[in-house]
Amino acid sequence: MTLEILTPEKKIFSGEVFGVQLPGISGLFEVLDKHAPLVSALKAGHLKILKDKSASTSFSIQGGFVEVLNNRTTVLVEGAKEL
Repeated sequence: MTLEILTPEKKIFSGEVFGVQLPGISGLFEVLDKHAPLVSALKAGHLKILKDKSASTSFSIQGGFVEVLNNRTTVLVEGAKEL
């Protein structure tokens, strides 16, 4: 699936990934390949990009939103720092 992470200032990440773990308002959730359409609010926390089954990259994010549609996940956040 394609993942994009955007802040008001710049694009933080764009590329093909295995999945992504996100800090939703009601708790942590994961989006994988061919996930059903979804829109959700995000709280401040850790976002983990699963590049494949063994490699990952993490970011500390501020609140925002995520949209999943047509095997494309777009994360819009106020700010993000790579961990």
